[in-house]
Amino acid sequence: MQAITYETYGPPEVLQHSSVDRPIAGDDDVLIKVRAAEATKADCELRGFKFSVKWFWLPLRIAVGIFRPRRKILGGYFAGEIVSVGKNVSDFAPDDAVFGSAGLRMGAYGEYVALPASATLTAKPRTMTFAEAAAVPLGGLNALHFMRLAKIEPGERILINGAGGSIGAHAVQIAKAMGAEVTAVDKAAKEPMLHRLGIDRFIDYTRQDFAETGQTYDVVFDMVPRSSYRACIDALKPGGRYFSGNPRLSVMLRTALTNRFTDKRASFAFAKETKEELVALKAMIEDGEIKSIVDRELPMTAAAEAHRLVETEERCGAIVLLIGDAGNVGVGFEER
Repeated sequence: MQAITYETYGPPEVLQHSSVDRPIAGDDDVLIKVRAAEATKADCELRGFKFSVKWFWLPLRIAVGIFRPRRKILGGYFAGEIVSVGKNVSDFAPDDAVFGSAGLRMGAYGEYVALPASATLTAKPRTMTFAEAAAVPLGGLNALHFMRLAKIEPGERILINGAGGSIGAHAVQIAKAMGAEVTAVDKAAKEPMLHRLGIDRFIDYTRQDFAETGQTYDVVFDMVPRSSYRACIDALKPGGRYFSGNPRLSVMLRTALTNRFTDKRASFAFAKETKEELVALKAMIEDGEIKSIVDRELPMTAAAEAHRLVETEERCGAIVLLIGDAGNVGVGFEER
């Protein structure tokens, strides 16, 4: 099969279009033909082994490969079709269209991926293409996790710092579906996209600091790793709730102090990315509460370009790689 692989950590150019063996599914697994995979910040960080949040560098390096990557194929979030199922699998059948997360198994930059049937996987939304569906699990699962923790009530005000990213853009839509009034913070180029997603107010961080507007919020959801913790807490109303999706170690420690000594609540609880959450997202999509956030679709042979676009934030939405026949441009490998 064809796959985008990497043998060493480094810049986007380490990504190579290769011919590799097709994975073999076990008795409890499903074999999926991948149609589309989102190129994510996590993919870029694993490829270069450079992380905006530093505290987990060493344990992650031990887990994924000290000198070179153990898993050669990136891609954690995808959409595709079931090819075959193991003898113990009853939830899926061949030809089912699905979307979901491969987790740390990765592999969605390849034409086929084998996953346990118990993985975070469910039927693809009928209202989305494969590319649109592939752009949902990363942002949608994390956003739903934090918005549920926030317990947003209709009419509450939420500020989303870093609203133009995959998680932020889904958080905008989920918060609006919960009845919140949403203020988005990001750079000006992302304002039109965010207005299409339903925001009520926009703050261009290059021209104005949200901490200096004098506005306060019931909830602050912060996706910016280097933002000011104090500014976020000060922007909360009495009894307000703060959530960090990219916590520095200092933020993790300061949340405990905030919870102990103030009337405000702070949390950095990490998303578990469950199947139940994915099913809930599918329902929200089919009910029209979540829209596609795809900026552009690229062939899998353009994976290096996709990573550059993601790393430089030269995008307004998700960058999706088309895997398989649609993504094999000008390449004539034989499948094996």
